[in-house]
Amino acid sequence: MSHPFLVKDIAFQAGLSTATVDRVINSRPGVRRQTVQRVQAAIAELERQQKREEFFGRTYVIDIVMEAPDRFCDAVRLAFEREAGAMAPTLFRFRFHMAEIMRDRELVSTLDRIRLRGSDGIVLKAGNTKLVREAVRHCEEQGLPVVTLVTDLPGSTRVAYAGADNHAAGQTAAYLMANRFAERHAHVLLTLSSHQFEGEEAREAGFRRFMARYRPDIVITSVSEGFGRDGATGELARHALAEHPNLSAVYSIGGGNRAILKAFRDAARNIDIFIAHDLDAENLDLLTNGDVTFVLHHDLRTDVREVFRVIAARHEKRSGVAARLSQMEIITPTNLPAI
Repeated sequence: MSHPFLVKDIAFQAGLSTATVDRVINSRPGVRRQTVQRVQAAIAELERQQKREEFFGRTYVIDIVMEAPDRFCDAVRLAFEREAGAMAPTLFRFRFHMAEIMRDRELVSTLDRIRLRGSDGIVLKAGNTKLVREAVRHCEEQGLPVVTLVTDLPGSTRVAYAGADNHAAGQTAAYLMANRFAERHAHVLLTLSSHQFEGEEAREAGFRRFMARYRPDIVITSVSEGFGRDGATGELARHALAEHPNLSAVYSIGGGNRAILKAFRDAARNIDIFIAHDLDAENLDLLTNGDVTFVLHHDLRTDVREVFRVIAARHEKRSGVAARLSQMEIITPTNLPAI
């Protein structure tokens, strides 16, 4: 496998060990096809980055570390790749470290490897735990800026948060829900991927605060720890439906929407209103088909531009630069943006 790159560079790009990469590029036996494909994809990405560098000036290497469902990781990856082209003459290169489930020690190990290897900045979506905050502190002490994306780490030394006002988003969802039911009784299923994610917690808090003030008669049942995966989220929804015969509305903060809809269909239960977050390909399809009523959407590319701006400012030693919150939009089938 011909290439001009160091084994350690390919390994870091692919998220594999140098020994594994060495086996692949030397065509040794005992390597899975998926592993070979990961190495090939890493080399192809390094080649693309190398070609871009021939035409650009200052280059920043950014590591994106995320625990999120694959569909959201794909949306984030696309946003970074699309927005990078608009930043000329500055070039941004990316190394993606993404998984649907990333335990604290695995995530901290990834951050430590990045810190020791070197980077111009880390974009992080992770649970707000003591171990993660401590790893962020180590990065900042070494001069490596960390920007949280979509969900924040209050109490950490991260340099900025890029994303929407999650508390306001929850209140917006509550407003839409309350108006749909007017004076009618309702029982809402509120789903989170995990209580560890501060952004989701803020959305739930905003939703509950609005309802407590304006519609205390609306009952809210929340489920979590499905991590946005269809199997686990669907199982949580099925248990909730079995325990609560009056559930008739959904506020999905954490994803897994097809599985939630299937759980309602399997139980022969109607949904009066379904509010979801983020206009990814799945939610676009569900909204167009009438399965989802509203999608609360903020443009990830806006968040990515703020990430670039903050990291560049940090390296240029400009002080007082903070990320601006992106605006939340209420999307219906009548005002679909391009994604």
